[in-house]
Amino acid sequence: MIDLHTHTVFSDGELIPAELVRRAEVVGYKAICMTDHADEATLYHALDNISRFVKKHGHFYSINVLAGVELTHIVPSLIAEMVIEARKAGAQVVVMHGETPVEPVAVGTNLAAIEAGVDVLAHPGLITDEEVALAAERNVALEITTRGGHSYTNGHVAALARKHGARLVVNNDAHAPKDLVGKDLRRTIALGAGLTPDEYRQTEANAWEIVQRCMK
Repeated sequence: MIDLHTHTVFSDGELIPAELVRRAEVVGYKAICMTDHADEATLYHALDNISRFVKKHGHFYSINVLAGVELTHIVPSLIAEMVIEARKAGAQVVVMHGETPVEPVAVGTNLAAIEAGVDVLAHPGLITDEEVALAAERNVALEITTRGGHSYTNGHVAALARKHGARLVVNNDAHAPKDLVGKDLRRTIALGAGLTPDEYRQTEANAWEIVQRCMK
């Protein structure tokens, strides 16, 4: 299991990085990326703290630990600039807060994020055929989420990803200890979204590829 989308106390999560990583380790994850919500005002504050933890303490755990960011509610016309800024600031993984059905995310966010080349487009809601086709072309992973609310459109995302050959990853979007689901529930949610067992296994391979690429 690999989780590329989690939150700590440096945004709206409940856990400090050390506890989040330890809990993921105990549950059985192979890798975890801390991706706190960020905009222009909070990007460096969150990344500086998470990156410091990863560099000084990450190697003490039995799982791979990465520092990332979830760009959140960014005006679509500014997303490309913010992705560049996040990478310059040290984000190993850049996640974009997609057009989930349970928040007022600006229309155009999904497309702008894919065009900007984020690593993962989180909970992209009723993403369009054209956007999924572009995600496949640009190698942007689309998220199947275990988080309530955001997960309402998992089936739609899975179906279009299969149609266009886009890569999928499964993430928890964890904010609290209970959000780090175990392997059985994680698999059930993925299969409930319409994935086959082989497609579910491929999501973990996709996530591991991102981890390996981003840790270079």
